[in-house]
Amino acid sequence: MFVLFEDAGKFLAGRILSEAEASAQVELDSGKRAKVKAAHMLLRFEKPAPDELMAQAAALADSIELDLAWEFAPDEEFGFADLAKDYFSASPSTLEQAAALMRLHEAPHYFRRAGKGRFRKASAEIVQQALAAIEKKKQIQAQIEDWTAQLVKGQCPEPVREQLYKILFKPDKNTPEYKAVVQASRESQLDPLGLLQRAGALNSAWDFHWQRFVFEWFPKGTGFPSLQAPAITDALPLASVQAFSIDDSQTTEIDDALSLQGLGSGSVTVGIHIAAPGLAFKPGDAIDQLGRARLSTVYMPGYKVTMLPDAVVQNYTLAEGQACPAVSLYVTFDEASLEVQSTETKLERVPIHVNLRHDQLDDRITQAWLEGADTTDHADVPVSRATLAFFWRLAQTLKARREVVRGKPETFNRPDYSFKLDRASNDSPPSGDETVRIGVRQRGAPLDLMVAEAMILANSTWGQWLAQLGVPGIYRSQASLAPGVKVRMGTKALPHAGIGVPSYAWSTSPLRRYTDLVNQWQIIACARHGATAALAAPFKPKDAELFSIISAFDAAYSGYNQVQGGMERYWTLKYLQQNAITELDAALIKEAGGGAWLVRADTLPLVFTVMGAQGLQRGAKVRVKLGEVDLMALDVHGTVLAHLDVQDCAPSGDEEEDDVVAGPVHIAVDMNEAEDAAQTPGAAA
Repeated sequence: MFVLFEDAGKFLAGRILSEAEASAQVELDSGKRAKVKAAHMLLRFEKPAPDELMAQAAALADSIELDLAWEFAPDEEFGFADLAKDYFSASPSTLEQAAALMRLHEAPHYFRRAGKGRFRKASAEIVQQALAAIEKKKQIQAQIEDWTAQLVKGQCPEPVREQLYKILFKPDKNTPEYKAVVQASRESQLDPLGLLQRAGALNSAWDFHWQRFVFEWFPKGTGFPSLQAPAITDALPLASVQAFSIDDSQTTEIDDALSLQGLGSGSVTVGIHIAAPGLAFKPGDAIDQLGRARLSTVYMPGYKVTMLPDAVVQNYTLAEGQACPAVSLYVTFDEASLEVQSTETKLERVPIHVNLRHDQLDDRITQAWLEGADTTDHADVPVSRATLAFFWRLAQTLKARREVVRGKPETFNRPDYSFKLDRASNDSPPSGDETVRIGVRQRGAPLDLMVAEAMILANSTWGQWLAQLGVPGIYRSQASLAPGVKVRMGTKALPHAGIGVPSYAWSTSPLRRYTDLVNQWQIIACARHGATAALAAPFKPKDAELFSIISAFDAAYSGYNQVQGGMERYWTLKYLQQNAITELDAALIKEAGGGAWLVRADTLPLVFTVMGAQGLQRGAKVRVKLGEVDLMALDVHGTVLAHLDVQDCAPSGDEEEDDVVAGPVHIAVDMNEAEDAAQTPGAAA
C-alpha cells in the first residue's frame, strides 16, 4: 500500500511499512523512512508506483484550467477529491485526485487553504486582483530579464542609469533595477561596480565618490533650509584689545582670534577670543538642530560641507574690521618666565583688527624673522613683529612644557600637504577634472604653532574650569602613549597623554564642530553664574543628551575623516595623471604580505603597495615605477626600480606610532580645526 502525504508544505509519496492508530512508518523511493501522522496522509493507493504517480500527477495538474476549476468548485469548504469529481468525473482516479490536490495547492489566489487537503475558493474580486498582480509580476520579470540581457551585453538601460547611485550605495532590493543588476552581475561574473563601469553607466570616478558620500551622510542633500540667524541681544562690553586671527585663505568660519596686552611691562595678558554662536541660540533651537544633525563641517579639496549655513556663520564669524561677540579667555603670564599668573573668562565684543592668512605669510613670518636673524622689514605684515615674536616664544615654551608631561618630544618629520583646485568658485562641488595643485607646508611652522598652542591652552584651561565648577563637558582623553591606546570622548576631565595636558575639552571651533558648541554653552553658564553654574548650565551631570551627542559625533567625525581622506587620495592620484608622473621616490614603511611592501612617497601624500622590495629594511629609500592609476578604486601599485644610495633609517619619534594604511597619509584640516591632531603627527584626533 502506498500513501501520498504532506510534509512541511510539500507533497511526498511512499510505501507504508507499518501503521498504528495515529501514524504510519513510510519508506520513500530514496530509501529514507519517515513517521507520518494520520492527519497528514491525504491519499492511499495501490498503483502506480509513488514516483510515477508524482510525476504523472504534476503533468496532469498543469493541464487543469484554474478558471474552470474555480467555476466548478462549491462555495463552501471542500476537499481535493470533491473538486476532482466535479472537474474530471464522478469517480476520479488516484492520478486525477493527486493532480487536483497539486493544482489547488499551487493556486492560493484562487483557492485558500482551509486545512490538510481542504480548500475554500476565493471571491471573484480577490481572484481578479490576484490575477492582475500576477500579470504585473510577469511583466516586471520580463523587464528584469530584458535589462539583464542589456547589461550583460555592456549596455546600461536608462532606468538603471537613473537609479545608479541608489543601487550602488543604498539599494531597495525589491526594485527591478536592483534585481537586474544583481542578475546580470551573476551571469557576467562581474561585481556590480565592474558591470556598471563596463556598461558605461559610470563615466566619472569623482561622481562615484561624491555620491557615495552624499548617500551615506546626507541622504536628503547637502543644502540647508531657509533660516534666519538670531541676533546676539546681550549687552556685551567692548574689549580694550586689537585682536587678529590666523587661518587659511579659504577659511570662512573664523572661530578664533588672539590678542596681546602689556608687552614689555613684565606681565603680559594673552587673549584667546572664540566666536560666540552660543550667545545667539540655545539647545533645541532650529539652528541647533541643524548643527546637531551634521555635527561637524566636512572638508575636502576645493569644497566643504559646512555644519551651519554660511548665512548663519557670517553673523558670528570673527571678521576683520568689526567688534564681534566672543567668549574670551585671558591668560596673564610673567613675561620673563612665561609662568601663568591668572586666567579669566569674559563674554564681550572683541575688535578684530585683521584676519591673517598663513598661506600668504608663511614665507615671511619665519622662525629666523621672528627671532631677529632675518632683519627684513615686512611692512605689509599688519601685526607687529614684537607681538608675533612673543606668541612664537610662548608657543615654543608651552609645547616644551607639554612634552615634559607627555614624556617624549613631538616631532614633525613629515610635511603637511595642501590641496588647491583651479576653479572659479568653491560654492559647488568640483567636477573631478579640475587641475589640482598640491603644496607642501612643514608641520610646526611658526604661525601654525602659535595658533595650535593657544587653542590647546584654551581647551585645557576651560576643561579644568568646567570640572572645578562641577559643570559637565565633552572631553577628549588618552590614558597613555602606549601602542593601541586611542583617544576617547567622554564627560569626565581625564588627562590627554598624547597632548600632555590634565584635561582637554574641544571648545575653540563652535562654528565648525558641534562638541565645541555644546562646551561653549557650558562655558557661558560658568562665565555668567560662577559657583552656581552647574544649576544654570543647559547640560547637567550625567545628562543622557551629552552621551547621545558624544556617540553621534564620534561616528560622524570618524566617517567624515575617512571621506576627506578618500577625496584627498582621489586628487593625489589625479595629480599623478595630470603631471604624467610615472616614477616616485619613496620609503618602505611596512610589509604588506605576499612579498609586497607599503611605501610612502617622499613628495606627495600617498601610501601605496609595491613589489620587488625583497631583502630591504623598513625605512629604505627606493625608486618606484608606478602602474596604472585606478580612480574608481582609489588605487595605484608600483614596482621597485632601484634601492637608492642613501643611508637606510627607520622612522623615528612619533612616526613609529602612526597608523599606516594604504591610503591618504594626511587628513587636511584647518590648523584651528584639529588642535591636538596638529600636534600629534598621524593622529587625526
